[in-house]
Parts: sequence; structure tokens; C-alpha cells
Amino acid sequence: MGGFCHTLRHEGIDYGGDYIEQITYLLFLKMSDERDIELPENCDWQSLKELSGTELTDNYTDMLRTLGKAGGLLGDIFAGALSRFHNPVSLKKIISLVDETDWTGIDIDVKALAFEGLLEKAASEGKKGAGQYFTPPVL
Repeated sequence: MGGFCHTLRHEGIDYGGDYIEQITYLLFLKMSDERDIELPENCDWQSLKELSGTELTDNYTDMLRTLGKAGGLLGDIFAGALSRFHNPVSLKKIISLVDETDWTGIDIDVKALAFEGLLEKAASEGKKGAGQYFTPPVL
């Protein structure tokens, strides 16, 4: 998670909701690819991975907008989705980090622990905290 955290912090993405939201969009796209879920044209993980530079940031913004207008659950997931990435190098790095793992092949408990770790980091390092998102497991 260190690579994700450092890159997002460098990009100026807030540790609260924006932090979690941006990772979630990319993880959803990656896991959709792993499960061969059909997405609108040019809105899939493979299309995103092939891009770089301003073409990447521009197309990612368009991709989120298109997915948000899709019907059903897909439209619900991406409704109002906005990219908080301004630097294409940062976005490319996060895409590369997400791409390194077969997320659907990971045990659900491992994914839950990773997400919990992300929330805990957001709670401990964010200015606003993330108490509304994170309750320590011991509670």
C-alpha cells in the first residue's frame, strides 16, 4: 500500500473520501477486466493501460463520465465520478501498481485487510481524519 499512498499524497489527493474513491474506481476497472465483464467501448482496463501523458488523464476523465452515464449498477457505481489526477505520471504509476496484482484471485479476507489498512492510514494521516469510515477492528 506504500506505493499507492505515496503517489496519491504526491498528487495532492485528500486522504479522506477522495483517496478511497480514486483507488476504488481503478480497482473496479481492473477486476472487471479480470472477470471479463463487458464495459462500454474504450472504458476498459486494457484501453486505460495503453495510454500515457495527457491522453491518459483526458481519456480517464472521459471514461469516468461515460461509465457514470451507463445504465444499471455500472451507472450507479460511477455516478458523479471525477478523476482527481492532474499529473499523468501519477495516474500511470497507480495504474501500474493496480495492474501488478490479480485482485479477483486474492482471498476476500486479504482484500478486506488491504482496504482496512488503507482506511486506517487515511484516518491517521488525514487532516480531517476518517472516523466516519474507519472503526478499529478491536472495537
